[in-house]
Amino acid sequence: MAKRDFYEILGVAKNASDEEIKKAYRKLAMKYHPDRNPGDKKAEDSFKEAKEAYEMLSDGEKRAAYDRYGHAGVDPNMASAGFGAANMGGFADAFGDIFGDIFGGGRQRGGGAQVYRGADLRYAMEITLEQAAAGYETQIRIPGYDECETCHGSGAKPGTKPQTCPTCAGAGAVRMAQGFFSIQQTCPKCHGSGKIIPEPCATCDGLGKIKRSKTLEVKIPAGIDEGMRIRSSGNGEPGVNGGPPGDLYVEIHIKPHPVFQREGDDLHCEMPVSFGTAALGGELDLPTLSGKATITVPEGTQSGKTFRLRGKGIKGVRSGYPGDLYCHIVVETPVRLTEHQKKLLKEFEKSTHEGGARHSPQGKGWFDKVKEYFAE
Repeated sequence: MAKRDFYEILGVAKNASDEEIKKAYRKLAMKYHPDRNPGDKKAEDSFKEAKEAYEMLSDGEKRAAYDRYGHAGVDPNMASAGFGAANMGGFADAFGDIFGDIFGGGRQRGGGAQVYRGADLRYAMEITLEQAAAGYETQIRIPGYDECETCHGSGAKPGTKPQTCPTCAGAGAVRMAQGFFSIQQTCPKCHGSGKIIPEPCATCDGLGKIKRSKTLEVKIPAGIDEGMRIRSSGNGEPGVNGGPPGDLYVEIHIKPHPVFQREGDDLHCEMPVSFGTAALGGELDLPTLSGKATITVPEGTQSGKTFRLRGKGIKGVRSGYPGDLYCHIVVETPVRLTEHQKKLLKEFEKSTHEGGARHSPQGKGWFDKVKEYFAE
């Protein structure tokens, strides 16, 4: 199935700013996140689709490649050098380099063996809402490589040396003439290295490096949000034939909070209020991420009323000031009443009913509208 346009997925124009793209993704992520749609496969697919679109369009280089070549420009199966690496010196050379990238996944330096950039790594990190708001420092362990101590990086058995590949003469690539086109592709014998190892090192199996985990310090900036990524340059897979290493992307996921729900820089929570407090009014202690706050509930407060506490939200990574905290009142109906309590409530109900609109203006107005509707 053909992939949808990334701009269409996020619902933004092709000239949208980075901030507009970020806001569009955040809105979709909040809507389709698996934690909010448990068991909903369609929502999960929409979340993954939006996430992929954001990852591509939020990266300047990937967005430029996508704008120019569409999905082919950011296809991970294509070369890391992309179509932009084509040599525009001549028609055949241009097509040769393009096809060479497709088949080889690398580029050449000075006519020598093909050079490959290392693959990027992704590390998913789950943090709490409090850690996201205040910032967080931690350590992670990721796979890394060290030079093989036995062969000192050559990949050859001690006492032997790598040899120049006889198929490509050390170029790492071969050209195939197909009519009008000259197509370049990775050498099938040396796989682009330009060398062959008749007797590989037993320690590293000819790779010249040994896989070892390494520990990195990670600083999570205050205000980071769900799905954001932190880039650690050069800590991805190592390059091949002197190519640059890839990058490490730490992708942030925030654990569901028992009290607060985050929407951008704002926080939302529901506060249960007893029937008596809602009717008579009073003061309530409300938790915030920075401590305790007190709100005054006025007499006659209805369920659904929202109190706004300015500056008690989260200060986003790129925000100049913190968001707000919205407290949504939920009037709790008493349960498991005793006979005495039931009797008191019946007497109370009777007295308020006799008062009519004075005590229940919303109910009186609603019933009046119902009568008018049926009278028509």
